[in-house]
Amino acid sequence: MAASDTTPFPLVEMQAVANAQNEWLALIVRVGGAAHGTALHQVFGAPDLLTAIAPLDCIVPLASPALLTPALLALTPPSRVIFAIDAGVLADPALLKQTLALHDEGYRVLLDGQAGEGLKLPPALRAVALDCGAGLPVVRGGQYQVLSLFGPHLAYGVNSAARFADCAGAGFEWLAGDWPLHPAPSAKPHDGTSRKRLLALLGLLARDAESRELEQLLKQDPALSYHLLKLVNSAAFALSTQITSFGQAINLLGRRQLQRWLQLLLYARQQPDGMANPLLPLAALRAAQLECLCKLQGGEREDQDLAFMTGVFSLLDVLFGMPMEDIVGALGLAPAAAEALLLREGRLGQQLRLVEQGLAAPEHLAALGIDHTQWWQSQLHAYHWAIQVGRNL
Repeated sequence: MAASDTTPFPLVEMQAVANAQNEWLALIVRVGGAAHGTALHQVFGAPDLLTAIAPLDCIVPLASPALLTPALLALTPPSRVIFAIDAGVLADPALLKQTLALHDEGYRVLLDGQAGEGLKLPPALRAVALDCGAGLPVVRGGQYQVLSLFGPHLAYGVNSAARFADCAGAGFEWLAGDWPLHPAPSAKPHDGTSRKRLLALLGLLARDAESRELEQLLKQDPALSYHLLKLVNSAAFALSTQITSFGQAINLLGRRQLQRWLQLLLYARQQPDGMANPLLPLAALRAAQLECLCKLQGGEREDQDLAFMTGVFSLLDVLFGMPMEDIVGALGLAPAAAEALLLREGRLGQQLRLVEQGLAAPEHLAALGIDHTQWWQSQLHAYHWAIQVGRNL
């Protein structure tokens, strides 16, 4: 997957698409730059993308179907790739014909944006992708009544719990945005006793406490205990006998994996509404990408563990609904992790900032000694891991 020195691998922005139950269904893959078609060919021509994100679909936004050469289409199977094409093609007969041809070839096509005044959606192109960052789209002449009849439809820019509820209620089955980071003000993630117990568990994990200490604390948390036993008995471990005790679970996973899974299991606690916690795959994503970057740059195993933990812990303020300063103060973390979580400073903190943003600028990567191919490899690894975590927890 190495790129040449003269043509760096494209920088790709990837964003998860979920349903109304917070379950990931697809990934939006945005490839920018003037040579958009060439960059897309590099991304889909390199191995691993569709394999890494399986079984999720890949949604590719396009300004025009003219970018899709026969060679590129050969790399983007209709069973896995969906094109979100700018709705401006409706005003251009030639581009509209190319778009309809994609549909006829078996591709799923979303018209991205609102159609111009007086333009109608062809019967074959009734699925839409709309930027809902500023609110639900204005309905002109009932043209978006198709939301209740066709689809699935994609709403992106969904950056709050209220907007998520509005878009889901309007008929959007696919939603993309930062709403997990901005829960409803009335949400109460944990009561005081639960939060205190979880912070104590995190403290034990951070200082590599004895297994018996972890086991004693786990017994006090029925929800967390349930998820741990569910995990080790899942298909991910393919065991021939059922695990029924915490001691067995700890012995099976091993110290290092136990710490990692328990860190993630904090986000898998049963939600009041019964839905999946949208923070879980995000925490897994950050943890895995930071760990991978550390490994690619020659970090020791202990450094990789610290990077993983920092990624998981970076969302604890949202999970607990409390300041990060209070959380870090209660955990006694290593200085590098504390600096990263509180200030986004130091090498680990700067990498965390890039991972949070999702799309890294070339100069920021260069400043940290990360080449474009390493960044791409870390993205693929992180999304693969996050998808598996979401399916197993």
